[in-house]
Amino acid sequence: MLAHIKTCNRRILGNTYSLGSSWCCYNLVSASEDFTETSLQIAEDPCLHKAMNTTNTTQCQPVELHLAIPTLLGIFSLVGLVFNAFSLWIFWFIIKRWNSGVMLQFNLALVDILILPLAPLMITYFHLGNHWPFGEFLCQLLAFLLNIHLYGCIYLLMFISVHRYQTIVHYNAKTLWRRKSFLKKLLLVFWALFFLQGLPLFFFLKTSVISNKVKCMSIFQSELSYLYLGYGILMGTSFLIPSIISFIFNVMLGTYISKISQANLRGRVMKTKSIQMIIVTLFIFVICFMPIHVCVTVAAIIRQYGLSCKFLNHIRVAYYISVVLSVVNSCLDPFIYNFANEKFHEFISNLQDLKRHLLKHLEPPMSSP
Repeated sequence: MLAHIKTCNRRILGNTYSLGSSWCCYNLVSASEDFTETSLQIAEDPCLHKAMNTTNTTQCQPVELHLAIPTLLGIFSLVGLVFNAFSLWIFWFIIKRWNSGVMLQFNLALVDILILPLAPLMITYFHLGNHWPFGEFLCQLLAFLLNIHLYGCIYLLMFISVHRYQTIVHYNAKTLWRRKSFLKKLLLVFWALFFLQGLPLFFFLKTSVISNKVKCMSIFQSELSYLYLGYGILMGTSFLIPSIISFIFNVMLGTYISKISQANLRGRVMKTKSIQMIIVTLFIFVICFMPIHVCVTVAAIIRQYGLSCKFLNHIRVAYYISVVLSVVNSCLDPFIYNFANEKFHEFISNLQDLKRHLLKHLEPPMSSP
């Protein structure tokens, strides 16, 4: 009987708790005399419940994050919120007639602003030393909106790159990318896919108690290591395919506009704006999106196969830095609207002219000698 109990303890508690100290977590219930073979049933006790909800990562503890990470996250979130709220205002109230390009840009601004209202929760999480006091549902909601924000931006930037190529290189052709009815259906399909991709997080993502702190989306949650590994592979695939497509179409667009004559003003303006848009788009993919996918995948592999704890902490810090970089994307997308949308650019230019005019009149007159 004792050997049987020890076997149960060993299976449930693994290497984290000693067999001798595990007796407080069990009450033994004798079996009925009708059975020919004696059986034991282990009833759950509160201390076992606490143990099972605490991950077995006592050998590898997370280090404190530098104050610069939540500070930068707050700054970039605020800037992104202002930029995208202003962009949405321009799209909705200033640009009266929408073409296919405006539809894509409006949806990108919508995806950008979606996660920013929850940024204070992430900042508080970091300031409290990676302690999540907001409950499991808000942790799941944050992960869900982060998923929609990240992959919504990636795929919409891919659509904008393809659309820009089609409208410039094949400007006389009647392609599907010029039809608003086609883009409406395409956007509805991808909004549904973004939603379905993030929906499982409400069922599988859990919070965990590690060193008396509640963790949310932490690589130190060993009970979620399989989930993080599978999700990391899915994230990598979801990033790699649209990145390659965007890169190909931007390179083809760059090759085409390099041959455009700069003899007239319109050709020079289109060439300059296209080059600026290509640079910003590729910068977003490389600097804002690539690091977070690399960090998630590497961290999941390290967590799964129990490699160096020190290296795991380094990857954890790199992951949170990559989260900050992914928010920078929200600050850069409005520049794409300015380069790709003539009406948007015209309105911004008028505001700048008005600002210069006001500053000129507010300057004190020069005194005569």
